Amino acid sequence: MDRHVLLVDDDSKLQKLLTEYLEGYGFSITALADGSRVMETIQKKGPDMVILDIMLPDRDGLDILKDIRKISGLPVIMLTAKGEDTDRIVGLELGADDYVPKPFNPRELLARIKAVFRRIHADPAKDKPGEETELRAAGIVLNRARRTIEIEDTVIPISSAEFDLIEVLMSRPNTVFTRDQLMSLGRGRDYMAFDRSIDVHISKLRSKLSAHPRGKDRIRTVWGRGYMFADEK
Repeated sequence: MDRHVLLVDDDSKLQKLLTEYLEGYGFSITALADGSRVMETIQKKGPDMVILDIMLPDRDGLDILKDIRKISGLPVIMLTAKGEDTDRIVGLELGADDYVPKPFNPRELLARIKAVFRRIHADPAKDKPGEETELRAAGIVLNRARRTIEIEDTVIPISSAEFDLIEVLMSRPNTVFTRDQLMSLGRGRDYMAFDRSIDVHISKLRSKLSAHPRGKDRIRTVWGRGYMFADEK
């Protein structure tokens, strides 16, 4: 697949196992045992994805995720302790694209990685003939090729999950989508996590859009039905 993945986990045995396993499927792996050099490594090596353990010896993985989201929409998959729902929810709120609870089968992680890349690197022209590269509504510009959102010439840092959601909503402004429709149209059923976290991602999107006057109150809840993107003048 020729993708570069940054793996951050202090479990040396797991790190070695995952490195060998993923390299066997064509991935290039950079492995770190703590969080001290994550941001430096991202800036210098430009990985395509980060696999980030929450429990690290020097820094909390959630704090590192916050730092990543300040500068980048780089896809991040969190590794969490089994049953730690609070960590999972907080991670999704902070912009993680998915999570995998430990212990896990490497094949599951591989499937999650491939699912993220399918969504991020899909060719819109190939998947949806005739679809426009840009969507414009209510002063917001969505670029499918670059997978970016701009308001008033400012790029808004969003996760891949958030992008998938707003792309669906902006594709049909003033139309109400149920949660099931958002999941199916936005990501298919690649993610169990996505199915259970629509509301979390919507909340994050609202917060990011509302930081700009033209983005305020654009994503609205229609009680008992779902969500819509309001394209009002």
